[in-house]
Parts: sequence; C-alpha cells; structure tokens
Amino acid sequence: MSHEMIISGGTVVDGSGADGFKADVAIDNGKISRIGDLTGEQAAKTIDATDRIVTPGFVDLHTHLDAQVGWDPQMSSSSYHGVTTALIGNCGVTFAPVTKKNHRYLAELMEAVEDIAADAIMDGLPWNWESYGEYLDCIETLNPALNVVGLVGHSAVRLEAMGDKSMDEGVQPDDKELEHITQMVKQSLEEGAVGFSTSRFLQHTVPDGRCTPGTWADLRETQAIQRAVIEGGGTGALFQSANDMATRFETEKEMFRQGTELGCQVLFSGGTGPRGDGGVSHWRDFFEEQNEGGKRLASICHTRPSGAFFGLAQLSPFTRTCDSWKELMALPTIADRVDALRNENTRKKLISDGIAEGSLKDIAHMLHPFGLGDTPDLDLYKKANLGQLAEEAGKDVVEVYVERLLASEGKEFFNFWAFGGNLENQWNYMRLPQVVPMLGDAGAHVGIFTDTDSPTILLSELTRKHGVYTLPEAVHRISGKSAEILGLKERGMLKEGWHADINVIDYENLRSCQPEYVNDLPHNGGRYIVKSKGYDATIVGGKVVIENCEYTDARPGSVIREFIRG
Repeated sequence: MSHEMIISGGTVVDGSGADGFKADVAIDNGKISRIGDLTGEQAAKTIDATDRIVTPGFVDLHTHLDAQVGWDPQMSSSSYHGVTTALIGNCGVTFAPVTKKNHRYLAELMEAVEDIAADAIMDGLPWNWESYGEYLDCIETLNPALNVVGLVGHSAVRLEAMGDKSMDEGVQPDDKELEHITQMVKQSLEEGAVGFSTSRFLQHTVPDGRCTPGTWADLRETQAIQRAVIEGGGTGALFQSANDMATRFETEKEMFRQGTELGCQVLFSGGTGPRGDGGVSHWRDFFEEQNEGGKRLASICHTRPSGAFFGLAQLSPFTRTCDSWKELMALPTIADRVDALRNENTRKKLISDGIAEGSLKDIAHMLHPFGLGDTPDLDLYKKANLGQLAEEAGKDVVEVYVERLLASEGKEFFNFWAFGGNLENQWNYMRLPQVVPMLGDAGAHVGIFTDTDSPTILLSELTRKHGVYTLPEAVHRISGKSAEILGLKERGMLKEGWHADINVIDYENLRSCQPEYVNDLPHNGGRYIVKSKGYDATIVGGKVVIENCEYTDARPGSVIREFIRG
C-alpha cells in the first residue's frame, strides 16, 4: 500500500496523556490514515522518526496574531515551536466587527495595548470587512501556515455600540446599546468565532490613558454577553478574559460563576503570587467547584518568569528619567548604541548617571541575564540575577549591566521577572488539572519581550530537566486538553481519521534559541523573534511547514469555524 507520507519508527505521544508507544504514522489527504506497524508500505515522503517523539501539533490558546498574519502568514515565532493551531482575538482586542470610521481607532488600540505600530496594522491588513465572519474570510485569503481560530473582542463590539463613552469608567450601556452588543456577539459566533474575549486588566489602556472598552463593564453586561455566546455558539462556546484580580477579585470570580452556570467554557489568564502558596489552594478549590456537573472553567499561565527584556534593543531601565540613556537608546540601531558604549567617556557618563538615577538597584534582583550560549540561561535555580552577579564582582549593578551590554555587543538581554518568580508556586499552579501552561502572547508586546517559545520551554526545561510534568502529561496539556477547551473537531490527538497536525521532535536535544531583535515589520518596525532546535518537522494538514527548524514554502492552515458543542 502507498501513502502520501509515513513517519516511521518514532515514539507516539498521542496527546491523551497516555504513555508513548512505538508506531509508524501514515498520512493521506490531510488526515492520519494509519497508526501502527507499516513495515513494507510505501510513501511519497518518509520522515525517519527513530529516537524521536511524534506528538500532535500544539494548540496555543493565547495569541494576538490578528494583525501579524497580514504580513507574516508563517506566524512566527509560534510556528518555530510546534504550534499548529493558534487562537487569536484574546483580551478583547480584535479588528471585527467594525465600521470604516473605527478602523484607525482599533489599530491604535492594538498599538497601545499590544505594542504593534498602528501604521503597520493599517498598511499590513486590507481592512475589507465589517462583520466578524468577513474578517475570517479575509484571514483565509492570506493563506496562513497554521490553523486559525478566532475570538470576537469586547473592545470592538462595545466601541461600535457605544462610541467614545465605551471607555469611560462608570458608564454602562443602556438597553438599546446592550442589545446591539449582544447581537454583534451572537452574530460573530454564528459566523465562526469560537467565542468572546474581554479585558478587565487595568494596565490595558488606549492612547489617551483610559482603559480599553469593556474594562468597566458590569455583571449585567457580561452576563448578557455570556448568554449571547451560548445563543450564537452553543453550550461550551468560549468566554475568555484577562482579569482585574487586584481590585475586583470577587467580582471577577462571580463573572466566572455566571459564565459556567450559563454553559460557557470560561478561560482566564492566571498565575500565582510570591507569598504563601501564591493562591494555589484557593484556585484548586474554585476550579473543583466550577467544574462540577458539567460546568467548565480553565486557566492558562506562563511557563517561565518574564515580563520584559532589557538591553540595547528597545527597553532600558533608565530611559524615562535619565537624559544620557535616552540619547543612547535614541540612536538608530543596536550597532550604533554599541559603538557609543565603546567610548570610555560616554560609558562612564552612562554608568554614573545610572547609579545616580537608582532604579536599577531596586530591580536588579529581578533581572536575569540570558547569557550568550546557544540556549538562554533561564536561571531557574536563582543563582545569577544581576544583583548577585554585581555582588560577586564587587561592583555596582549599573557597572555590571553596562559591561555585559558592551561585551555581548548588544546581543544579551536581561529577562525581567515581573511575574512567575516564585517557581514553586507557579509550578504547583501549573499542575492543577484545569491549567494549560502556555501563555506566549504571540503577536503582542513584540518589541518588549517574547514568550512564544513557551511550548519548547515547557518540554525542554520544565519537563525534561525539572520534572514539573511527565512527558505525556506535558504534551496532553498543550494539545489534547487545549483542543478540548476550544471544542476542536478531530484535532489535538493522534488518532486514525483525525487531522494530520503533527510534530516530530528530537526530544533529548530540544531547546529554545536566544531571542533576537529584528526589524521586519511594516515600516521597518522592530520585534523579538525566538527560534528553536529539535523540531525535525511540524506538519499542518498533512503538509510540512517546518523542517529541521526552517520554514518550507507550505501554507496549508485552515480557518476553523465549526466546533464540538453540547
């Protein structure tokens, strides 16, 4: 018998959480046609998976690739890290539904929240849609490399219904406006959105400093939207949120309760605090309560401490308050900034001004340099933060910071542990059955940091080195479980007859590469990318998209609009 492709001799880790097993995998017509011993059978293409693991493609539940797909249909860096299906439209920030008068404002909102230039967004997308279904039609014409699943965002629908006042604290929609909001949500789900997203995070602001539309929505509004989600998408349709756990903790939990009672799959961005158990026991009990009797509540979380990369690319600890550092970072390129650092007088001035400014000393214990090895040093043993390095050298933290920037010619970045720094708490949260450990934010904050290597960090660092999960469990969380949360049909596991979204991975040598800062956005905009080693092949719909960690020309991704619903 002849097949289009055979993946031979690998250990199949099928995404169910079960132990791996030796088997060959045959692919025909974009589907998995056989799993078993295929000795003697022929194929147009054979991938030798000896000493490799064969897994489902990973399902990324939190991306902001809504704009980037317009100029980067390969959807990097997600596609470098085994992702085959990406959920876009998180945190309430989407580009549809929209009328022409609001095109620019949605682009500027994305720029303010997610650090992507509005001009790049305006010029990088055709803006030939109004409804959410028409937006998905547009994405299809872009021929993305990966599968795309879309959420309709609160910012777009509230702005359309309420205009400028949609961002004013304390202002709620009247009955007519709320009906308009819910009708747009319902229609968007009927046209193929997997669900609805909102942000109530107070740091998500628009250019004039107000919070994004939807931040101040009361429970009357969110419950009405949750009803519309179910009416348009059916039981299990998604309600995603980025929450204000600092000032409205009980309100946010009540919003979750209302959503699960109505039949939504509620998904929120979570994590832990530094004190005590970081809230793990509280969330364990709440998850158990909110998953009884068919209710569904889940969380995603970061796989490593992060929040910003300091260095010579875009972010410096001093640029808000220190003129000499502002002048350095205003130079056109990293190479220009390195040249400036080579001047002894300039360097002394920067060091003395930085010491006088004082802010670096306060955060030095949270800055962990990646080093210059092939793989970034994540310092998960907490032995090499900037404060520790300066103490060992007997120097001020600013002096060590500048010396390392110069020695690396601006290639080294300092990872700011803004969240997830208590590893014990974070890893215990990660182990809760309802948590998916992948919050890479692909397409967002692109010039500030990138965690798009989250799947690779999960498998290579947390699983292989630190034993946070077993390998089958780690793969299950970011494939089978993630697919279940979305309600994907015949995706997320390796089964005969299911879609051939597959990774072939050299697990023992899998690693993330150092982040790089590149200027490849429209208008020469800059962003971080991060590549990988160890992905022999990433296959989408039976076509190889990544081969030996390099792109092929294949762009076989689908825009998925139909889901398993109760």
